[in-house]
Amino acid sequence: MKYLFLGPILRLFFHPRADGLENIPKDGGVILAPNHLSFADDLLVPLVLRSRRATILAKSDYWAHWYTRWFFEWAGCVPVQRTGGSASRAAIDAAVKALGEGRTVMLFPEGTRSPDGRLYRGKTGVARIALEAGVPVVPVGVIGTFELWPYTNRIPRSGSVMIRFGEALRFDRYHDTPTDRFVLRSTTDEIMYEIMMLTGQEYVDEYGDRVKKEIEARGSRAGDTRAASIPAGAPQAKTPPREPEQESEETASGIVSIPESAEVGHADPSAAS
Repeated sequence: MKYLFLGPILRLFFHPRADGLENIPKDGGVILAPNHLSFADDLLVPLVLRSRRATILAKSDYWAHWYTRWFFEWAGCVPVQRTGGSASRAAIDAAVKALGEGRTVMLFPEGTRSPDGRLYRGKTGVARIALEAGVPVVPVGVIGTFELWPYTNRIPRSGSVMIRFGEALRFDRYHDTPTDRFVLRSTTDEIMYEIMMLTGQEYVDEYGDRVKKEIEARGSRAGDTRAASIPAGAPQAKTPPREPEQESEETASGIVSIPESAEVGHADPSAAS
């Protein structure tokens, strides 16, 4: 369906090119781990796949209504039960189950879109899932989407995007220790290093969501200062609505990002499928 409906539009607008598709295993469970520059990444990475279909985790709430359930089932999403326990644990269980069924699961190690185009420290949830499921991880480098559609913009620009798929990383040596925090950090850092080599991005050893919050806090303080200087009764500028972000729940074992956008397309990048 991605080639018949949304695919031609995305190809015309973003001109995506792919390199290294042969590095994706032809069968069996596998994790695609891209850097995260833009909402467009959610759509373009699944779009360029040839023989496999990307799956992403989505809130089970979307299955509560027929008018959203049909879409997510058609798109191949995996529902995450968020009641009666940690959302992180539920996401890990859902991803491991999907991988055990031989699916291709796409997870963003950074957990949020980059605030400035740099590559940020990976969260260990992806490593935890890879070790528990015993599957390889294919690092993916997306280049160009930040310039065309950064998270601060609601409307994208047209341009060209390159998506590079690196060689599959296998962590068989760690499958017996999927909860060891040192192993999880080492595995995550190896994945992030390979992504950096694919994209050429500057690496920042901080979590992107924390940096993003600091940037937004500074902007809020600057706005408060400007507001204090405006005479009483003067018309106030309206603050544009903020885009919904992905919720990241952290546990002792790591962080798994769960799509929380109210927009159907964002909740499942394989909507382009």
